[in-house]
Amino acid sequence: MTTAAQALVAQLEALGVDHVFGTCGHTTIAVLDALADSPIRFVIARHEQAAAHAADGYARVSGKPGVVLVHVGPGMTNAVTGVMTAALDSVPLVVIAGDVPSYYHGRHPHQEINLHADADQAAIYRPFVKRAWRLHRAGDLVHAVERAFWTATSGRPGAVLVNVPMDLFSREVEPAVHRPASPAPPDLPAAVAERIADVLAKAERPLVYLGGGARDPDGHAALLSIIEHLDIPLAHSLMAKGVIPDEHPLVLGMTGFWGLELTNAYAREADVVLALATRFAETDASSWDPRHTWAVPPGRLIQIDIDPAEIGRNYPAEIGAVADVTAALSAIAGAVRTRPPAHRLELRERIREARTDLFAASRERGRSAAFPLRPERILADLRAAVPPDAVLVTDVGWNKNGVAQCYALPPEGRFITPGGASTMGFGPAAAVGVQLAAPDRTVVALVGDGGMSAQLPAVPLAVEQGAPVVFVVMNNRSHGTISDLQAASFGRSHGCDFRDPDGGAYSPDFAALGRACGADGYRVGAAADLRDALRKAVANRRPAVVDVPMVNEPVPTPGHWNIKDIYAGIFPD
Repeated sequence: MTTAAQALVAQLEALGVDHVFGTCGHTTIAVLDALADSPIRFVIARHEQAAAHAADGYARVSGKPGVVLVHVGPGMTNAVTGVMTAALDSVPLVVIAGDVPSYYHGRHPHQEINLHADADQAAIYRPFVKRAWRLHRAGDLVHAVERAFWTATSGRPGAVLVNVPMDLFSREVEPAVHRPASPAPPDLPAAVAERIADVLAKAERPLVYLGGGARDPDGHAALLSIIEHLDIPLAHSLMAKGVIPDEHPLVLGMTGFWGLELTNAYAREADVVLALATRFAETDASSWDPRHTWAVPPGRLIQIDIDPAEIGRNYPAEIGAVADVTAALSAIAGAVRTRPPAHRLELRERIREARTDLFAASRERGRSAAFPLRPERILADLRAAVPPDAVLVTDVGWNKNGVAQCYALPPEGRFITPGGASTMGFGPAAAVGVQLAAPDRTVVALVGDGGMSAQLPAVPLAVEQGAPVVFVVMNNRSHGTISDLQAASFGRSHGCDFRDPDGGAYSPDFAALGRACGADGYRVGAAADLRDALRKAVANRRPAVVDVPMVNEPVPTPGHWNIKDIYAGIFPD
């Protein structure tokens, strides 16, 4: 016989798990004891939100589900934001939570969540996880974990919860390992692929719109075959930045609030749109206002998604297909190649001019020696100092929106950002998870001072794990994006900027914080210092914090966001 905790760890090993992220607590120490004899690495975080974000970053790069182990009550609630962030970005995450002893259920023992219903902490996660299991028998634990991994990874990936009363971990069970079946995602029927190819080939202004769910490299070759054969421009959501290289001559870039005028105009006037693995998020769709980005109808929409709930959610689809996007692209590419090729040389030239102007203007602003630095200067120096295959993990604000809009990501590079929840504090800890998944690559956490303050535990986490993340803090002593929005809408900023007791601008010395945690710390004191600091940080292969004073400058917003209308007292009918 063996304990359920030991059986759980054996099951995780059989599932290929090599990292578990979390914190300790009295409800989970039986699992931690079992992990001590396992090759699985337990990544101890100093806060459960950091553990969840790190598991999220690990999953995005490794292709494996992230596994999070959390304690009852406050352990679970601390992790909520990180788990929700992964869930809304369709990242597979398996959360295993300890709970109060089964025989004390409803008696309100220590840390039980019980004010609305007795011992119902799983209810906190139900709005955003794909499934939540509450275990009643120790013998069911291994099977529940097998089902959890299947559910997290099949169909539209997402987060799941396995909630376990702590006494079950210590009960004896028969040793067993359950292996989930290999997912067989749905294909696109050949007849539908032929119909889609026919519609695309006959369109006058076709557009392919790529979402964040199209992550499989095997599908990217098929996608390139389609757009290059029919000369169809490609726009992408925030989450799909870099899936097709920025330098490709048919890439229009991002749509919506931060999209180029040319991109939004072409999307608005397209007669056929092939949308792939996207939910048409509000910021990517200019608040769904047809005057700005998407006009469907009269445009015709072909929508392919693994999740049937997304088909037609925000725009009516003429052809809607529930299919794995990689399989669908392969089928469509085969059908497209039987049609005559198309040539849109004038459009390619317009794209080249617009994209060249965008990146050139950003580089020009990036030459400024003004101090504090302009954000484009930070991006320019970063681009010059890091290897082409570096992974940029951003938080929210300029570091997310500006990079997505005007950072020319190298083809080998990777851009990771929190899309669905737009979570401040995602970047620092997620970068540690990314580094653990890709130990040989340079990983940069590009964050604001607000985001860095929100996840200070990420720095000691990186030090303890030997993860050489470079934390670049774009420090404008403010929640800058919201401060700009408030100032533009109300004429002043209040409650958004960090101040000392005398009213002066305030910020911690993040470089000193890094050194206090055992990392390297670089405080940039002049424009010329940044590139040298970045190069040293990258070369040393140690955790490093680079504190960069930055002016508060808004990201250009060629698209539309309804909240500005709300502040102006303009409401839809």
